[in-house]
Amino acid sequence: MIEVSNLTKRYAGHTAVDGLSFTVGRGEIVGFLGPNGAGKSTTMRILSAYMPATSGTARVAGFDVFRESVEVRRRIGYMPENNPLYPEMLVSEYLRFVAQLRTLGTEAPRAIDEAVQSTGIEPVFNRPISEISKGYRQRVGLAAAILHRPDLLVLDEPTEGLDPNQRVEIRRLIGHLGRERTVLLSTHVLPELQFTCSRLLIINRGRIVADGPMDDLVARAKGAARVAVEAAGEGVAARLAALPGVEAVEAHEASDGRARVIVTASGSDDLRPRIFELAKAERWTLFELHQEAGSLEDLFRELTIEQES
Repeated sequence: MIEVSNLTKRYAGHTAVDGLSFTVGRGEIVGFLGPNGAGKSTTMRILSAYMPATSGTARVAGFDVFRESVEVRRRIGYMPENNPLYPEMLVSEYLRFVAQLRTLGTEAPRAIDEAVQSTGIEPVFNRPISEISKGYRQRVGLAAAILHRPDLLVLDEPTEGLDPNQRVEIRRLIGHLGRERTVLLSTHVLPELQFTCSRLLIINRGRIVADGPMDDLVARAKGAARVAVEAAGEGVAARLAALPGVEAVEAHEASDGRARVIVTASGSDDLRPRIFELAKAERWTLFELHQEAGSLEDLFRELTIEQES
C-alpha cells in the first residue's frame, strides 16, 4: 500500500526527512512514532500529497505521490493533527460538503450513512459542529476521512486534547476502521500504539531507527533485561551484583528481613537461572523472581533520547 524510497525533505538550512525508506502492506495498522521534530508529520503530509518532497520517491496503492497525486488523493483518507472542521456548519452539512469535494455524486447519501454508522456520530448528526464535544469532533473528522472509502487512512494525533474515556473510544474506533483498510497512525500517546497497532515504525532526526512487529520491538527494549528479586538472606544485593552478566543492581528498602533488588543484565541473557542457583547455594528464602516486561516507553527512550546524548 505504501512504498517509500530515499525520501528527503529539506527546508532552509534544515533536513526534516533524511533518506527515508519503508513499505507498508495492505491491511496493516502501523504506528508511526518519534519525538517532536523527528519528521513524522512531514512524511505524512508528503504521502497524502499535501506537500512535495525534495528528492526520493513515494507511492500509494501503486501510484506515484508526485506525478499521480490526484489518484493518490482518491485512495487516501487524511486526518491532520489540527482537525479541519467548519464550526458554523451542522455535522450533516459538513459531511455533504466533503462529499461534494470528493465528487461522490449519487453515491454521497449512502457513503455518508456508512461513515456516520462506522464512527457512531448519529446523536450529533444534525447539530452544529461548534456545539459538540471534542470527542465527537474527532469522530466527525474520521467520518470525513473515510467518506470516499479510502484504501489508506493516515491519522496524525487523532486523540489530541481528548480525555481518557474519549481516547479509549477513538482507539476502539481506529481498530474497527483498520479491519477494512490500511492505517498509518501517529501519536505521542504510547498506549494507543501498543493497543492498536501490530507494527511500529520509529523515526528520529528524519530517519527510521526501528521497524518491526510491536511485540518484538518492545521485547528487545532495555526494560526487558531487568529481573526483580525479593529474597531473605545475607548480602543479597552484593552477591547479585557479582554475578556474571549483571550490569547494575538497584536495591530497595527491605522489609521483614527481605531485600528487594532490581537486577539489570548487560546483554540479552536470561539471568533467572543463575539467580536461582545462587539463591540455593546461599540458602536464601526466595519470595520473588521474575523478568520485567519491556515497555514502549523504554524502547522510545532507548532509540531517541539516548541517541541525542
